[in-house]
Amino acid sequence: METLPAIPLAEWRPTKETLHRYLQVVGKIRLAASARRNHWWNVPFHLTGRGLTTRPMTGGADGMIFTIDLDLVAHELRVAVLDGRALHFSLVGQSVASFHDQTLSALDALGVPVHIPLDHPFDLPDQGRPFGEDTEHRTYDAAHALRYWQVLSRVNLLLERFSADFRGKISPVHHFWHTFDIAVTRFRGRRVPQPADADPVTREAYSEEVISAGFWFGDDRVPEPTFYSYTAPEPEGLADRPLEPAAARWAEGGGGSHLAVLPYDAVRTAPDAEERILAFYRSAYQAGAASAGWDVDQLACPAGVTDPALARS
Repeated sequence: METLPAIPLAEWRPTKETLHRYLQVVGKIRLAASARRNHWWNVPFHLTGRGLTTRPMTGGADGMIFTIDLDLVAHELRVAVLDGRALHFSLVGQSVASFHDQTLSALDALGVPVHIPLDHPFDLPDQGRPFGEDTEHRTYDAAHALRYWQVLSRVNLLLERFSADFRGKISPVHHFWHTFDIAVTRFRGRRVPQPADADPVTREAYSEEVISAGFWFGDDRVPEPTFYSYTAPEPEGLADRPLEPAAARWAEGGGGSHLAVLPYDAVRTAPDAEERILAFYRSAYQAGAASAGWDVDQLACPAGVTDPALARS
């Protein structure tokens, strides 16, 4: 297979929209059954060798440890508990309603019932409709779902390489179920007061100065897979800074803010595609850090090494 295979939004939009809602069902279970971490780091998914995992959670009266995994090779959802019991069902042919009901039934059968607060989509056009009533979204093309995971896996490793250059506070590389993107965030260590009307998600996510780098698969606003980076709060003059490679540009991000963007299709077939993507992430970070006055040298961690003696050798 290609290192960075094509995944045009128009070709797999019906599967993406269904899968996105599957992930929101499981993500809300993760939200309800995990210990809260700063900046909501407990909530996103992590990648596995076959798909996505919630990581271990606890539920039920006796605090049973359980995990939920989406196997995007066998195209199954698997719920497993610490004593070795597990249940699984096929993702193919499931509406969001049937996926929701079978997931909760599996949890009940294994003795880890979970109540999902706000049991409906987050920030999607049908957010007023409960998951259990959504029979509209039911397209799951196995080939498209597999391609999604393959692209996600490759980008995950690129973001891990990018993460290695930074010694400060940094998030894991993780896949957000509410926005359907994968990202890593660097922190300066300086608090940012939030306005009184900020929602709880925004307030916690941006309580400190950040520079975030990631990738999304496209949506109505940006209808193509795209690498991105942003600095928050945005410093003056950010969009005047240079970006690499030549296909990268600054785009309006809403509310007068800017995103550094690099279209996936502009680089994916290049012989040095991965190096171009890393150059993009690094140039966007340098633009944000220089504009905001971060101590770039102090926060640097070349090749993932922090010890000066090891770095010299």
